[in-house]
Amino acid sequence: MADKRRVKKSIKQLQRVKTWQLLLLLVFSLLLSATFLRLNNIGMIERRTAVLNSDKRGIDQTTEQRLFDLQRYAAAHMNADSGVFYLEAAYERDVRKITEARDSQSETAKDRQKADAICKSRYGGIEHLAYVYCFTDQLSAAIKARGGTPEEVKLPSPELYRHEFTSPFWSPDFAGFSILVSLFITVVIVLRLISLGVLRLLLRQHYKAI
Repeated sequence: MADKRRVKKSIKQLQRVKTWQLLLLLVFSLLLSATFLRLNNIGMIERRTAVLNSDKRGIDQTTEQRLFDLQRYAAAHMNADSGVFYLEAAYERDVRKITEARDSQSETAKDRQKADAICKSRYGGIEHLAYVYCFTDQLSAAIKARGGTPEEVKLPSPELYRHEFTSPFWSPDFAGFSILVSLFITVVIVLRLISLGVLRLLLRQHYKAI
């Protein structure tokens, strides 16, 4: 009889906090986690945009600082993967230096613009390796047509302008701690349901024994 009273008392103690209350708290915690994760991603996008804008302006030192800022942010915040991106403006500036160094500026610029227009319409930008091969072939053909030596046209590898920063699986920030809270509430709900089920099973077994 004492065992029965103890089981009933345990059930009443567990039922003081309703399951729906815990579920409501879990939903709120999940919404909070999603908000913080979204803010982390927005912070990454802002820093990546700053990198690309600096690259377009042609300020190499500032671009390096922005890259470092993006790398540091991504490494310290979950859901802040930068994805693969290229410094296309820097690549085009370096290509221009290489081609203009070996030919007259006006002729080379015209050939380069034509090759770039043709290849971008087919393959996009330097993120596609086919674009680089196409650009090299088109530029070489144009130089050859003017009596130049196309073998000397060697473009830099796009991989030198490729960047990608990966964020950690978990980070000790608002997003990370809110996710821990959500996991804790989930575990409490599961354990509570299991405990209630076990206690009720014990009561049924007790009645059968009587």
